[in-house]
Amino acid sequence: MTFPLLLTITALIAAAVAIVRARRTAKRLERLSEAYWELRYEVAQVRARLTRLEPSAPAEPAKDATASAGGSTTTFVSLSSLKRTP
Repeated sequence: MTFPLLLTITALIAAAVAIVRARRTAKRLERLSEAYWELRYEVAQVRARLTRLEPSAPAEPAKDATASAGGSTTTFVSLSSLKRTP
């Protein structure tokens, strides 16, 4: 009779510990989620401030070193031109 009683008490203690840990984890998740959304808001505010401060983009983009050195350009190739005909 004592073994089932000890087993039951052990199971109840383990369940109580699991509930406490789950509540702590839920609170931590809530804090992390709140911090995440606050950070996203701050990032959006900084981006908005930067776009107001930056001058307009130049009309002609600067060429990178690989395009000017090799003289090669990238062109668009449609997928339909790559299909094999039987």
